Amino acid sequence: MAIDLGTANTVVYVRNKGIVLNEPSVVAVRAGTSQVLAAGRAAKEMLGKTPESIVACRPMRDGVIANFELTESMLRYFIKVVHNNRHALVRPRMIIGVPSGITQVEKRAVTDSAKQAGARYVRTIIEPMAAAIGAGLPVQEPCGSMIVDIGGGTSEVAVISLKSVVVCKSIRVGGDEMDRAIVQYVKRKYNLLIGERTGENIKIEIGSALLNPELSKQAIDVKGRDLISGVPKTIRLTAPEVNEALIETVAAIVDGVRVTLENTPAELSSDLVDTGIVLSGGGSLLRGLADLISKETGLPVRVAEDPLFCVVKGIGMVLQELDLYKDALME
Repeated sequence: MAIDLGTANTVVYVRNKGIVLNEPSVVAVRAGTSQVLAAGRAAKEMLGKTPESIVACRPMRDGVIANFELTESMLRYFIKVVHNNRHALVRPRMIIGVPSGITQVEKRAVTDSAKQAGARYVRTIIEPMAAAIGAGLPVQEPCGSMIVDIGGGTSEVAVISLKSVVVCKSIRVGGDEMDRAIVQYVKRKYNLLIGERTGENIKIEIGSALLNPELSKQAIDVKGRDLISGVPKTIRLTAPEVNEALIETVAAIVDGVRVTLENTPAELSSDLVDTGIVLSGGGSLLRGLADLISKETGLPVRVAEDPLFCVVKGIGMVLQELDLYKDALME
């Protein structure tokens, strides 16, 4: 099975079946134990609303494991769900996508937690490589393909040629950082405290990287706690304000793209003028992001189809043709 173990979502692909599970990477356990009460969507609903006896948290931070035990519990739960709760017999082979900036220790944590959760064989592949394969880029050709994979915790920018990564930059900025930026902005400007989940909803509803006249008129009602009086309150937040809140985060991503382009060998750079840049990952769905990157770099930019599932589809393709893509896996 192929797993995209993301900061925001975990997606599982099983050979010959396609994508069988797409759930938020959230797990709720009873406090002080590792007894899983809920994982995925049900647990995400609990975030920030739990009593003391239940802990709901996201065990992944910045694309890597922040809490080993909880990640293992979550993986085990998801493997059980995929196999309809037949537990004793199942020991799947797994390939897991990890960020390109991952350290050896962090990589060990991923493989160990997968083995603890019951896998018999674990290999890792770097996410931009998997995303490029999943987006249908010609990775085995001797020409440059550029992929920008914007996830929840990290954004990966890579130039790929001949089944391996030539230049790569991993920035620990992604969709979560955008949510936090909105939360901070509302707190600063309106003295209103909102949660990250509300921040995410605002981003999805009216967030943008580049404003257009149509977007500028949109607004949304935001509910939260007033920091001065301490009571719940509602404010009206407009699209230009959200755009202002996101400017720094988006600039960091554009900057990462620019740095990668500066370090690309000349021959590959000339290929990129024709092939352009492909965006994948949930963050690429932010309105106007492709246009902004295109404006800043002067290259054609497009969003891959099904950007949320590029990585897991790529890992799935690697699973099906292991001999062809063997070089793409990490050691």
